[in-house]
Amino acid sequence: MFKKLTRRRSLYLGLGALTALGTFAGNGELKRQRIFAAYDPQRDFSVVGGDSLKKRAASKGIIYGAAIRHDHLKEDAKLAAAVANECGILVPEWAFKWSVSQKPLRPNPDSFDFSAADEMLKFANTHGMLFRGHTLVWHESLPKWFGDRVNQQNAKQILEKHIKTVVGRYAGKIHSWDVVNEAIEPVDGRSDGLRKTPWLELLGTDYIDYSFRLAAAADPDAMLVYNDYGLDYDTRKHEAKRTAVLKLLEGLKSRGTPIHALGIQAHLDGEATDFNPTKLREFLRNVANLGLKIMITELDVTDKKLPLDTTVRDHIIAKAYEDYLNVVLEETAVIAVLTWGLSDKYTWLSEFQPRADKAQVRPLLLDAGMNRKLAWNAIARAFDKSLRKNRS
Repeated sequence: MFKKLTRRRSLYLGLGALTALGTFAGNGELKRQRIFAAYDPQRDFSVVGGDSLKKRAASKGIIYGAAIRHDHLKEDAKLAAAVANECGILVPEWAFKWSVSQKPLRPNPDSFDFSAADEMLKFANTHGMLFRGHTLVWHESLPKWFGDRVNQQNAKQILEKHIKTVVGRYAGKIHSWDVVNEAIEPVDGRSDGLRKTPWLELLGTDYIDYSFRLAAAADPDAMLVYNDYGLDYDTRKHEAKRTAVLKLLEGLKSRGTPIHALGIQAHLDGEATDFNPTKLREFLRNVANLGLKIMITELDVTDKKLPLDTTVRDHIIAKAYEDYLNVVLEETAVIAVLTWGLSDKYTWLSEFQPRADKAQVRPLLLDAGMNRKLAWNAIARAFDKSLRKNRS
């Protein structure tokens, strides 16, 4: 059925679904043109063989993995089996964050709860997977006690205890840490591009360098990563972010900060038409020229404004994945591709980028039944087409 759809018929189906929902209210024609410019029903997403993503990636010297919540991994056997089959590295989505609703890592200044992280590490070890830490220093997910208890007099001690305790506990067991997350925000108006956060207010600009030095001392073997989003498209906002991130990395390297890689979150937008391969290649090359590795750390594709028709929607999402990775994987400094989730059944976008029509979002590689989708094919194809050879 899907292969027999003509372009005219496919456009009609997708457009009809959107029009019925009123999605194109206002500047409707412009949105139609933007969305359907990304849709080509003749595009081929076929793959050869049934090898897992981790095997396809590894054949090119790349690591593939996904971020998964502890409770989902523990409670859903089908998800756990899919993760074990597809992923070469496991990223706890919540377990290493200071405070989340279910299981805060640091419920108070003097105690830590490592039970969720320990269970995920055990899962990774059981299935021969690498294990990754996300994240040590972030302005969000700070516990309620932080605002009441932390001040300029004790902030350095609180941060030092956190990094030494957490990184030290998993020393030798972690592939890489997102040491500092999302510290750049040009719209905050600072000349250095730094985001105005509690950490900046309490510790000044040196908090980033200090965090990396603490992490390196606690685990000299872990890869230490600066992680950020909004670096992917040819827009003024993303260009400003790329410039500020590169400036930050250059400064850290010049000071001898033990930083090893940049993490690019790559939360892509299926509706976007401003992807510029040339500018992205240039940015990746500039980062690589600093002697840094690059990890794609939180890849997914938002379908918030895409057609309801799943044939059209899945095509556009698959195109976004494959087009992006075809560019990214040209850069040999890129060592890993990690998606933020594996199945549509469990994605943060259901809550943070829901569809107006209330339909289930479809941003990931497997559907809610853990079946491979066109998005899976797209990533598999990008790995298969990479010209790199396994460097291991």
